Amino acid sequence: MLDPKKIEQVARQIQGALPKGVRDLGEDFDKKLRSLLQSQLGKLDLVSREEFDIQTQVLLRTREKLVQMEQRVKALEERFNDDNGVEEQQQNQ
Repeated sequence: MLDPKKIEQVARQIQGALPKGVRDLGEDFDKKLRSLLQSQLGKLDLVSREEFDIQTQVLLRTREKLVQMEQRVKALEERFNDDNGVEEQQQNQ
């Protein structure tokens, strides 16, 4: 959901950038500008800052788990290779 305060801020910035004659058209223009801005921003594929932060934390936890799993796999591979080496030595004797 888009923050109405942010939309208001962007609308004021746009309105401030307009020539004085256009700004003097009044509230009708202001309302239409806000409506158009809300409509166009609503079409964008955006997430809130809160959702972004949550997904960042999820990604960090997932990376930590991945590193742990890679370490476990490596340890298992080393153990497997060591066990195979011992078996080969026993078979050769």
